[in-house]
Amino acid sequence: MVFKRCRFQAAVKILVPGLLFAGMASAFGQKALPHDIHSSTEAASAAYVGNQVCAGCHASIYNSYARTPMAHASGPATEDLKSANFVHRESGVHYGIYNQDGKAWLSFDRPGDSSVNGKRELLYFIGSGHRGRTYLFSVDGFVFESPINWYADRKVWDMAPAYGNVREIPMNLPAYVNCLQCHTSAMQLPVKGTENKYPTPLFTQNGVGCERCHGPGAAHAYDPSAKVAAIINPVKLPADRRDSVCMQCHLEANVAIERAGRHAYEFRPGDILGDYVRHYILLGSPATAVGANSQFEALAQSACKRKSGDAMSCISCHDPHSSPSPDQRASYFRGKCLACHGAAFGVKHHPENTDCTACHMPASLSSDIAHTEVTDHRIQRRPATQPQLLQDPAAQKSSPRLIPFPDSKEADDDLRDFALAWQSVAENGMPEATREAERLLPLAAKQSPDDPAILSGLAYVELTRGAIDHARDLYRKALALDPTLIDAASNLGVIEAKTGNVRGAIALWQGAFDRAPGKSSIGMNLARTVCESGQIKEARSYVERVLLFNPDLSEAKNLLQHLSSDPPRCGG
Repeated sequence: MVFKRCRFQAAVKILVPGLLFAGMASAFGQKALPHDIHSSTEAASAAYVGNQVCAGCHASIYNSYARTPMAHASGPATEDLKSANFVHRESGVHYGIYNQDGKAWLSFDRPGDSSVNGKRELLYFIGSGHRGRTYLFSVDGFVFESPINWYADRKVWDMAPAYGNVREIPMNLPAYVNCLQCHTSAMQLPVKGTENKYPTPLFTQNGVGCERCHGPGAAHAYDPSAKVAAIINPVKLPADRRDSVCMQCHLEANVAIERAGRHAYEFRPGDILGDYVRHYILLGSPATAVGANSQFEALAQSACKRKSGDAMSCISCHDPHSSPSPDQRASYFRGKCLACHGAAFGVKHHPENTDCTACHMPASLSSDIAHTEVTDHRIQRRPATQPQLLQDPAAQKSSPRLIPFPDSKEADDDLRDFALAWQSVAENGMPEATREAERLLPLAAKQSPDDPAILSGLAYVELTRGAIDHARDLYRKALALDPTLIDAASNLGVIEAKTGNVRGAIALWQGAFDRAPGKSSIGMNLARTVCESGQIKEARSYVERVLLFNPDLSEAKNLLQHLSSDPPRCGG
């Protein structure tokens, strides 16, 4: 499965007039979730005890950690609520975030447009506020991200990443597992077959808890015979397992692919992250600037890391249990630098400037989150004005290529994950990536004929080529193996509708829309199709449900007007 960070992009590809095809059906994050995302985690959760139990023996560490941004990465929306009074110029929408009667609310309205006026109760916040914060709300049990974010560096409200220029309110941004797992602890998994319908409470422990880095703590806390062996100390792990603890949230990459039969949320401290999800860096393309969570890739590019090898890690410079205060920050990190470079070097190397990071790790604007600055972890001797990740001049003159990160022979030889990675890159419109995906997916399908991710990815390629019959067969096989693939069901429904099997198309779309009502294209396909068959009441019901989750979608508002006219019409 394709595993992506929480930057939802509601792109669909329109291939047939009137009916919408979704993207590659195998995606996790932007697209459909893995088939066993609902798998019970009760056995694992039973071994977790929460921070308060840890505090009983580790009070000083607990108290210090409680003041770090990670400890405050999530919580109830009413806690330290950041009020908003923001007008988005491009869409003309006014947003408000406020507290009323002990509840947090998001309001939205467009002056002069009576159809756009509503509010949502905000349930949780995501983000400590150190860089920024967003809020989550629920509609019919489906959880979504607020369309506006607080950006702490500039102290401004603005649209969610990638939505700065939209003309319609993006109220259907799903809160995906891969976003929540890096900001919460004891998180619930979505209801079977859905992308973002969660049991409540969404999570039972605010922020990033002790056990996210140290593993389940029950045996350590309650079984004296296993007290030491039953807890993970990352410092004592082999380098790849030590680094995996940090990489689970601080490795961005260009794309990440969940391994066959594995899911990123299954990772536990002490494991190797690459056994669950494979990350890839794109080389030879326009250079990639530093992203908000690109610390690991950037550090790997530094001379410090290259010369130190496994001896250097995130915890060489960062104490996960505490954060230096602003007035101590320069001296704290200078001490880390001089621990390797020596006090004598510090005396002669610009002694007038004690802030090493100001020159060698300057902050620059993030490539993927507006208004947000990130520290350049490449630790360059003479920093470039435009930070770029893992690029060399020779590579930029050649064709784009993907490399696994961290690199390994096993990763280099993994045809399945390479094929899915290229397909993911291709969806962003890179022709070279499309050609690579078209070349590799058939080979991967021969190697893994029963892999639903590969089958649905290949089906989409065949669909774009016009090989409708082959695409239909591949989608049917993928859905037989994994009936919960939402985009596969949506695309197969389009194929069935265009080839005359309207009843089959409606059945596919109904199942997919029930499980992902935030995917407006599926509801619109249903509404138009049942309308053409004379089911006006049913068509109106589907459009109204689309607008419940996506109230500013112009095509839905227009269709509802046509359906409400006398006589009703199915379009303009």
